[in-house]
Amino acid sequence: MGKWSVRQFLSNRQQQSFVISLGAFCASLLLVALVCVLALIALRGSDYFWPRPVHSLTYVDLAGKEHKVYGQVGVGQVSSQYSAGTQRLWLIRYSDTRYPYGNQLILETPAIQNLAVAKDAADMLLADGTRVFAKPVSVDMPENQAQPLSSLAQAQARVDLLQQDVDQIRTQHLAPIHRRLAELDIRAVAEDAPARERLSAEFREWQTKVLEREAQIAEFRLNVQFSDGAPFSIALNELDQLTYTGQLTTWGKLGVAADGVWTFLSESPKQANTAGGVFPALFGTVLMIFIMTILVTPFGVMAAIYLNEYAPDNSMTAVIRICVSNMAGVPSIVYGVFGLGFFVYMVGGQIDELFFSDRLPAPTMGTPGVFWAALTMAILTLPVVIVATEEGLRRVPDRLKAGSYALGATKLETIWHTILPIASPGIMTGVILAIARAAGEVAPLMLVGAVKFAPNLPFDGEFPYLHLDRQFMHLGVLIYDGAFHSQTDMRSASMMFASCLLLLLVVFVLNILAVILRKRLRQRYLRGY
Repeated sequence: MGKWSVRQFLSNRQQQSFVISLGAFCASLLLVALVCVLALIALRGSDYFWPRPVHSLTYVDLAGKEHKVYGQVGVGQVSSQYSAGTQRLWLIRYSDTRYPYGNQLILETPAIQNLAVAKDAADMLLADGTRVFAKPVSVDMPENQAQPLSSLAQAQARVDLLQQDVDQIRTQHLAPIHRRLAELDIRAVAEDAPARERLSAEFREWQTKVLEREAQIAEFRLNVQFSDGAPFSIALNELDQLTYTGQLTTWGKLGVAADGVWTFLSESPKQANTAGGVFPALFGTVLMIFIMTILVTPFGVMAAIYLNEYAPDNSMTAVIRICVSNMAGVPSIVYGVFGLGFFVYMVGGQIDELFFSDRLPAPTMGTPGVFWAALTMAILTLPVVIVATEEGLRRVPDRLKAGSYALGATKLETIWHTILPIASPGIMTGVILAIARAAGEVAPLMLVGAVKFAPNLPFDGEFPYLHLDRQFMHLGVLIYDGAFHSQTDMRSASMMFASCLLLLLVVFVLNILAVILRKRLRQRYLRGY
């Protein structure tokens, strides 16, 4: 028998049609897989913002004791692998006397005696990210106890005014005193020096005012009642949001979800990155990418111009090109170790010895920060920019270069006025690929500046405003850290999916902006100016 071949059964036209159909099928399959992944992320992420109703639940524990609680039922109920038949597991997040700030419980269907929506119970979100599920009863104020719930708005307004006064004292008076005392510590001023004693007395005076106002704030409380009738009290300054989720209409739920999205984008993480918002991580990600782009673009373009326009066409140049291409395949953690050893410890340590010797042994630049992270990401993405830019330079027609030389332009003028404008779409392609890769990296960033929680942003109102030596938060690191805290908590897992969706949107928006700029540059070249 001869060797089997497709040509024995299909004509050339049929073979071509088969290849086209197979390619279309593979492309469709990849598209469907991509849509399914995005749909899963969007569905699980939206669950973090959608308000769940509070249920009144009665269940029986393993000892046969009956408990009555308020709580929220998990969205996904999975079949129990330890139970026979069709019994299922229910994930309940509830509050009671033992666990007023919430506890998680997994129950089988036979253990649930009663489950109904409690319209008079509220989902109360506290300032630290915890939740209390209970029925609001009354409000306590300094002059009157057990006021009706209708006075809650008035009490919260008074608490907000007192809290603003406390924040103002801390910002305008206590913070400057702290800085001046720190300066005295650096200069080793004696404890009994008149300047230090004057500052200490001023500090005690303002601190006394803060304590007085905080004592007044503590007297404003919300009285609630759990499902079994047990009372509980919540300080109003700890209450961030109170929602009767069981009474919401569809439009009301959409409004609460919209508020949740804004909170997610504008607040800091809470409860070990399992609640709250992601603003510091979003800000740190965009800032790091912006600094990285500023650093990598000129160096990548200049390196590509040298290789394509100035370097001789010999074996040495070929080896350099091969090395540049292979650098794109180096594991990212290697760049992280290099950045930590070279940029942070060596370069940063030398900068501290030269410019910040008065602060040693406490490091200033010799510690991981946003600048070293951006510089490490610039080294990591440099091969991508070089290769893409060189491809764009090769596409410039030789006749345009010859025409420029014929008109008397020098090589530098030809590169600046002719070659770079025409190759600019290729340069933007390299920048787009660099942004996409840098936005999703996690391992190297954890070594050179990204942390799971940073108390201060790299950019604020304090001179010099942009603090490149500070550590920062990153969406990828936030997702990595939060994934280990959300394996049994469905709401925390939803927050991680929402963070993933936000990271995809950030990369998408940055890429769209770069694509629009690339398109405009290409159209400008095609129009001839």
